[in-house]
Amino acid sequence: MEKELNPLSELNELVDLVRSHPGVRNKAPIALVSDILGPSDSFAGPGDDGAVVQDGDVTMVVGGEALWPPFVQGDPFGAGVAAVLANVNDLAAMGARPLAIVDTVVGPEALARKALEGMRYAAGLYQVPIVGGHLTIRDGAPAISAFGLGRAAGPGADRVLSVRNAAPGQSLIVACCIEGRMRDDFNFFRSFDERGTRLGDDIRVLPTVAADGSCVAAKDISMAGLVGSLAMLLEFRQLGATVDLAALPRPSDVAMGAWLTTFPCFGFLLCSPAGREDACMQPFHERGLAAAVVGSIDDSGLVRLRSEHRSEHEQEYEQEHEHETATVFDLRAESVTGLRPG
Repeated sequence: MEKELNPLSELNELVDLVRSHPGVRNKAPIALVSDILGPSDSFAGPGDDGAVVQDGDVTMVVGGEALWPPFVQGDPFGAGVAAVLANVNDLAAMGARPLAIVDTVVGPEALARKALEGMRYAAGLYQVPIVGGHLTIRDGAPAISAFGLGRAAGPGADRVLSVRNAAPGQSLIVACCIEGRMRDDFNFFRSFDERGTRLGDDIRVLPTVAADGSCVAAKDISMAGLVGSLAMLLEFRQLGATVDLAALPRPSDVAMGAWLTTFPCFGFLLCSPAGREDACMQPFHERGLAAAVVGSIDDSGLVRLRSEHRSEHEQEYEQEHEHETATVFDLRAESVTGLRPG
């Protein structure tokens, strides 16, 4: 006999999975930044993937990433790839075109060589040069960091994709690559073999939709997974959204729980003004990438999931079926990062 689906039970399991995900829990110590430096974002508060630096009519975005030392030790080539990927994705999530990467590598020569090879490989895929950095060869625990520089889509800061631009009434779009495979050791969905050097043009779609105004805020889906990254996008203004799991693009061979907690090679959350959704999604579709409206931004402060298992009757009258949704975060009462708005 076929097992009867229990949407509420499945949703509660997903909520527990997301809230206990190490990628989400590990964001809490970021509060230390506000504790010591105070609100430091150059616009109005914290929460963006990069920092905006304006010089006259030139708007630049800068960012940086430090790699987890056990990852560097266990897979230095992969850590080198990740150092470039994380920076390029962060710049793209701000609507910036990547211009350059610099790096710092500390560790034994053999490990440093592998890490730099990984960076060179990723720099080729993403068509962004590594222009300098620092290298220290020594025994002991290794460390890798990298820093990215990009140019914003417009002549001024008004075309930067910032969390401050998210607002009720906007549509929530997920754009991602669903070609690829999961790593065996942790939730990373790699698409390097499938996309190759197309990845460089893929991430440059973000500056395009920023320039034409069809996207006004974005966040790359990273270590916190899709739902955790969404909470980080919304927490600055204590906004809410309900993710319709039935509309969410997902690889056919990846379970929903794994997909919601995965760091995809290419995955972004986009806020699009009402009526501009097709213009926002079209450039992704033209490149063979997945993009779909999965919800809308509201002022509830609640990050919620809506079951993917609903009958046609329930979908038609979904407002009467609140039991088909479950709250993951209440951003009026909690924060993922602990960063304080200015």
